[in-house]
Amino acid sequence: MDPAASRLDFAATFEKTPAPGVFKDFELRLDFDPERPADGRLEVRIGIASADMANTDINQAIAGPEWFDAARHPQAEFRATEIRRAQGNGYLALGTLRLKGVQQPVQVPFTWNGAADTASMQGEFIVKRLPFGIGTGEWAATEVIGPDVTIKFRVRLRKAS
Repeated sequence: MDPAASRLDFAATFEKTPAPGVFKDFELRLDFDPERPADGRLEVRIGIASADMANTDINQAIAGPEWFDAARHPQAEFRATEIRRAQGNGYLALGTLRLKGVQQPVQVPFTWNGAADTASMQGEFIVKRLPFGIGTGEWAATEVIGPDVTIKFRVRLRKAS
């Protein structure tokens, strides 16, 4: 993965208005042949403390126990157990997301653009925050902070040597 050319963004909603952020520390490992997607493997690790919503106070709050609880759960992880071909250059990675100590099944659609030595993948999907315990106590109500979080990613990959 080329970190300088890759992004992992998220957007919650605050009073029905998008509240964007980015994970600045993540690593993706992919073993993938677009002609044989079923043989592929995908793993993503995310440094939770790297979540940045462009506001110091908000960043401190989301790292706390009511939100990500970064001290007790410093890393999130997605592992695909299956990759399927979709339409055109689209694929679907089915797997498990582990976040804040909770594991839930997640489907991650992505598009693939490959070349000889480099490739890129990008996609977007929605995660429900409450099953993971993201936003507890007064934040569990969904009137102020919506239940859905949109995850967008764009990753540039380099061929392993």
